[in-house]
Amino acid sequence: MLFEITNLIAVSAAGAPADGTMQQSDDSGAPSFNPLVVLELISDTKEEAIAWLLSRIRTPQQAGGAGLLMEQLGPGVSAEHKDNPNLFLVGASWERLLSGAEDVGLFKEYSDGSMRGFTCTNKHNFKDFQGDGDGFLSMAECQYIIKHELETLRAKDETHVPGYSNAKLYPGKSINEIRHYYGEGQALYFGFLEYFTFALVPMALFGVPYYMFDWEDYDKYVAFAVFNVVWCTIILELWKRSSATLAYHWGTLSRKKAFEEPRPGFHGVLGYNPVTDREEPLYPNAKRQLRIYLVSLPFVLLCLYLSLYVMMIYFQMEGWALSVHDQDPSFWTGVLLYIPSIIYAVVIEAMNLVYRYAAEFLTEWENHRLESSYQNHLVLKVLVFNFFNCFASLFYIAFVMQDMVLLSQSLATLLITSQILNQFMEAFLPYWLQRRRNKKMIRKVQKKRTPGDKELPLAEQVRLEADMSTYLGTFDDYLELFLLFGYVSLFSCVYPLAAVLVVLNNVTEVYSDAFKMCHVFKRPFADPAANIGVWQLAFETMSVIAVVTNCALIGMSPQVKAYFPESETQLILWTVAIEHGLLAFKFILTFLIPDVPKHIQIKLARLEFESLEALKKKKMLEGTEFRKSVQ
Repeated sequence: MLFEITNLIAVSAAGAPADGTMQQSDDSGAPSFNPLVVLELISDTKEEAIAWLLSRIRTPQQAGGAGLLMEQLGPGVSAEHKDNPNLFLVGASWERLLSGAEDVGLFKEYSDGSMRGFTCTNKHNFKDFQGDGDGFLSMAECQYIIKHELETLRAKDETHVPGYSNAKLYPGKSINEIRHYYGEGQALYFGFLEYFTFALVPMALFGVPYYMFDWEDYDKYVAFAVFNVVWCTIILELWKRSSATLAYHWGTLSRKKAFEEPRPGFHGVLGYNPVTDREEPLYPNAKRQLRIYLVSLPFVLLCLYLSLYVMMIYFQMEGWALSVHDQDPSFWTGVLLYIPSIIYAVVIEAMNLVYRYAAEFLTEWENHRLESSYQNHLVLKVLVFNFFNCFASLFYIAFVMQDMVLLSQSLATLLITSQILNQFMEAFLPYWLQRRRNKKMIRKVQKKRTPGDKELPLAEQVRLEADMSTYLGTFDDYLELFLLFGYVSLFSCVYPLAAVLVVLNNVTEVYSDAFKMCHVFKRPFADPAANIGVWQLAFETMSVIAVVTNCALIGMSPQVKAYFPESETQLILWTVAIEHGLLAFKFILTFLIPDVPKHIQIKLARLEFESLEALKKKKMLEGTEFRKSVQ
């Protein structure tokens, strides 16, 4: 990869505006504009390649460039500094940011309170646009516009990158490979995390009495299982309404999806695209399907088999620990009963981590043309394995061994251990590694700073933050919530404190996620999103599985079996009938609860009506002008 883009966490000196406007250069060497993005080239990039790239970025749009402002970052804290010298600050004039806002289809609040696509021609009709629009765009929106303009920078007549004859180019090829950006909206993730936490409170309050008052009685959790089924259905439907409300006020709900360009990593034989009317790589879909079904699918099945094999080893360890405890019961043998579950939980997390890297490699190798297709295949691979790896042992204990005491013990151990490991891997370990990397740089900066300095110079701040790890998006965060949702919705009736533990985990998760984004990782780019995407489908699928699981647990209850003392077949038929009835009830609720609140539907319909009326008037005006010109 030739270069990558990172956001600037702390922008220049105190009091710098977040609007990208031009600023005067001062004696300290500060840039003549407000920097929004840091562009980093590899340290040994050839001079001719740098000059060519900077020229293309600075060239006005009319001439095929990006029309952005750029300055090279000054030297490090000392002459012997070994940091990468190819760091460039990127910004834009205010007019360029406004035109970029129109290009990306940014929605802003109109003077009548509705959300409309921004256009430069009627910019003064938008709320909060005053004077020349200073402060109209937020910092996140400005950075998103810069990132979009760099992403859409295309080659023109060049056949290769100057200085790199092997780096072939063709008209329309992206010359900006941006990696590690998955595209989920950060605000929606935190909104869903907060919503999920509050939604767990009723279940937690309902579960505490079960735990305190004879919850071990197998008959007692039938009502809790029924509550699970209704709860997981309602909260997901209400979340759709909540996310739609948030997305409308953020201007992303009615925003039209831009035409999806090929992924930077997509490769193939150069051919003609009849849709875009330009040359781009083409890759046979049949070849991709062969890779998926002949390589990726067998690999996933092999990993599932290995997971099953590890699970059987865990049960052997569990049986050994139980036999030791039965032979000589003591405090230490009682502790020994939890050791197999703890070891198994650690192994599960390690296997999930290793498999994640393998899944990313395979999905990249499949060579998907679009980023959305890449993400869907990656999510499918990861979810299938994680679901099987994390829940297979619980299903085996519940429906094969039918040992509810062991099930509650295993669920509690897996839940607590996984939460501790996740907090360690997500926040503490990256922070500790980051401090080690920054220790030498901080000492050098402190030597140069005077006692009166309160802030780092811009150059040193950028270089310090350039060593931070890149934030890979909310993929792992959503995956963690998905697994926690599964623990709660599938088997919490046998361990009612599961919801309480997840609530406590989510409270700390909010702070740990905010901490790692502010202090551990580079600031991620804003990526407009109207919902949580494919994860909504994943959570809804889990809720369907929860209906089947809880109905099966209800059917296994001795209290329910007492109604069918002579025929197990009738019990199975009644259980299946109730399960189908609950599934029907679930889908009826899905139909009755609108995804978008009524008042927002009215606003969207009004906006569409006004757009159609404006289009009619425009056509009538054009027709009138044409008739006048003919006469």
